[in-house]
Amino acid sequence: MLLDLILSAKGYPMRQARRDLKSIQQMPHHEFEQWQENKRWETARHHFDHNKTYKSLFKNGFPENWSALPVLQKSNLQANLETLITEPFKRPHLHIGNTSGSSGHPFYYAKDKYAHAITYALIANRYQWHGLSLSHKQARFYGIPLSGKSRWLEQLKDLMANRVRFPVFDLSDTQLKRFLEKFAANQFQYLYGYTSALVLFARFLLAEKITLKTICPSLKACIVTSEVCSQEDKMLLENGFGLPVINEYGASELDIIAFANPKNDWIISTENLFVEILDDDNQPLPDGEVGKIVVTSLHNRAFPMVRYEIGDLGSLERGPTTRLLQLAGRTNDVVQLPSGRTAAGLTFYYIARSLLESGADLKEFIIKQTAIDTFVFEVVSSAPVSEAVKKDIQTALNTYLEHNLRVHIVKVDHIQRPASGKIKHFYSLIQ
Repeated sequence: MLLDLILSAKGYPMRQARRDLKSIQQMPHHEFEQWQENKRWETARHHFDHNKTYKSLFKNGFPENWSALPVLQKSNLQANLETLITEPFKRPHLHIGNTSGSSGHPFYYAKDKYAHAITYALIANRYQWHGLSLSHKQARFYGIPLSGKSRWLEQLKDLMANRVRFPVFDLSDTQLKRFLEKFAANQFQYLYGYTSALVLFARFLLAEKITLKTICPSLKACIVTSEVCSQEDKMLLENGFGLPVINEYGASELDIIAFANPKNDWIISTENLFVEILDDDNQPLPDGEVGKIVVTSLHNRAFPMVRYEIGDLGSLERGPTTRLLQLAGRTNDVVQLPSGRTAAGLTFYYIARSLLESGADLKEFIIKQTAIDTFVFEVVSSAPVSEAVKKDIQTALNTYLEHNLRVHIVKVDHIQRPASGKIKHFYSLIQ
């Protein structure tokens, strides 16, 4: 693969990373558990000893209990990048990236070249589960910088990685028809991108009574990432594309956190990461309980990604293969109610979704909480939302949340996407 050769030429040890990953995966379970235990402690100690910014977060020296290590927020890592790089690494010799995630706040991070290489090795390994390769031609439904050097760099990476970008900022029917023409003219092997954009494309295909696989027979699969993909979304994508749908959960500053295997189990990347589920007091929760997802990068020696709170909620099942049981949305996507109760924003979205789908030719919608008792639904559909559906939504909110909530349903031509191109289902606009 061209990208692999370029990375190797730039000093990323791809061969070693692949060998090491294979060696880790071949360990007996008890040996692997000990390896992971030693690796996380070794990584934490390394950053404590060689990173002044990280060490300043400790009040009483380096602890003996893992739970006593600080849990890092993104705000802890939004200082000057030079002060966050762990010695003896220097910025010119590292992989530097940035992401705003769902927060909208720029976040710069660093990875040493080995850590970046083993991330690529893991991605390649997970793709092999589904008969895919990083060299296969990808149809990428993603955002892209609109101008300048950043746009040029993304286009260069697309060229090296054998992918064609389908920008998600314009998803009108006219643009989706152009997308379809590209599929007819190219031998793509898989789709990759934001759930919401791919769902819109699948809805368009179903409305046109087209299955994408018949237009582009070379397609093997669709990988969804960055946004939660519900079971309903998954079925819609499978029907519109005629392809298996693979769930990916990751963060650019870390790695792939979980990836669906052919049985649709979401497998945690324990070879590269140590993942915890914590309660509001940063105490570990038992398997199956939903809490904050906190991640330690086992290989990154250049940047202290140790017990990093990623901002998502979820639950795990640990064992010889650790699975992500549930991804329940973001910790800041919480509905606050006049009674003092709270509810998960994603749950709120699903309450309304089935009702809206039953009464209009729905394409997509988002919910904004504009006041403690007021919610605005921005709905893109080809037909008005009926009074009966509005009444059913109000009744559902009375049942699942509480009475006296005000709901405004606004039909819009399109959902305004942020600069990343990625949208959330629920936005709280109150403090």
